[in-house]
Amino acid sequence: MIYGDLQFFDILIFAAIAGFIIYRFRPQETKKQEDVQKIPSLMDNETKLEVVYKKVNNFNHREFLDGAKKAFEIIISSFNNGDKKTLKNLVSKDVYSAFEKAIDEKTNNPESQFYSLIVEGIADAKVENDTISISVNFISEQMLNNDEGSIVKNKDTWTFEKPVNSSSPIWILTQT
Repeated sequence: MIYGDLQFFDILIFAAIAGFIIYRFRPQETKKQEDVQKIPSLMDNETKLEVVYKKVNNFNHREFLDGAKKAFEIIISSFNNGDKKTLKNLVSKDVYSAFEKAIDEKTNNPESQFYSLIVEGIADAKVENDTISISVNFISEQMLNNDEGSIVKNKDTWTFEKPVNSSSPIWILTQT
């Protein structure tokens, strides 16, 4: 009987040791998971943003896409109105040069207004050389002189960039 009691006692000791070891390793696992940002549910046309979530802390695709839509409207409206000052702060030097040339050649149209704008999806997303680069497919409709009969539909892919460590909400348009 004594031998059977010792085996039971040994099992209890080993179980307690195993429980202690599991408990001690558990906080480290939790800590590792906290360092990696959880990737939220993305729509099929947004899955390329997973790359950014894996490499950039505090990235929020909804905030980015809302900002990209606002930037698109501001940039196109500024271009149509010949507002070079606003454009200069939102686009890269190369894009600004192209817009400036078009404005100077009067190929912009101040009579054009937005009718609708949707984000069709993400064409590309990458994080390289400490820069986030996201290409967005837009479908926009614009009309002339508030005439719904003059609606023109456009599909554009624009690339926005921002340094990984930047706390600024502003992304720069680098390609159209």
